[in-house]
Amino acid sequence: MLGTIFNTAMIILGSCLGSIFRKGLKPSTHAMLMEALGLAVIAIGLNTTLTHMPDSKYPVLFIASLAIGALIGAWLDLDGRFNRILAKHQGQNGLAQGLATGILLYCIGTLSIVGPITAALKGDITMLLTNGMLDAVTSTVLAASFGIGMIIAAPVLFCWQGGIYLLAKAMQGAISAAMITELSIVGGVLILASGISILGLKPIKTLNLLPALAVPIVVVGVLQLF
Repeated sequence: MLGTIFNTAMIILGSCLGSIFRKGLKPSTHAMLMEALGLAVIAIGLNTTLTHMPDSKYPVLFIASLAIGALIGAWLDLDGRFNRILAKHQGQNGLAQGLATGILLYCIGTLSIVGPITAALKGDITMLLTNGMLDAVTSTVLAASFGIGMIIAAPVLFCWQGGIYLLAKAMQGAISAAMITELSIVGGVLILASGISILGLKPIKTLNLLPALAVPIVVVGVLQLF
């Protein structure tokens, strides 16, 4: 768990630094920062999805995952509930999108998924240390755009990586490359959606799509039983 603790600490540090830098940003600078961030998020999303697609054994699973996830998210109204909570706190406009983007960027990626598994099975935390340094930069940029509220993503990452770590310890023979591949493809699409929303090209309720991440885990897990 040492690697996950380091990764979480880097997000907290980056969020604090970014919120400090934000106070001195001009509106024009903030707008440019958002455009740069949006383009970077789109690039990361495309890379994550396209990199794993050739290895997919279930080419249409990501489509089904997005559809099922969207239905569940809309039914639960995750985006609406979260925005109503944030509306009670003045000055938090746009934080929901920022957190959705941050959580996806921090949690969905080869390093953030394979890292805890490698740490649990081999005791190697190199991937998590690398991911922590990358997240320190990302969290600084996000907090400079969305504010100190981005620090909320830190405990989410800790629970995510900690959960993967404990699951890997408990089910050493059940975690397959196929499961990681399908999860990464869906995650990449959601990251891409966040980038599109940040650029203002199309408002997408990314939070309502988050349940899609659970679908490939369940489906692949069931298929491996047969």
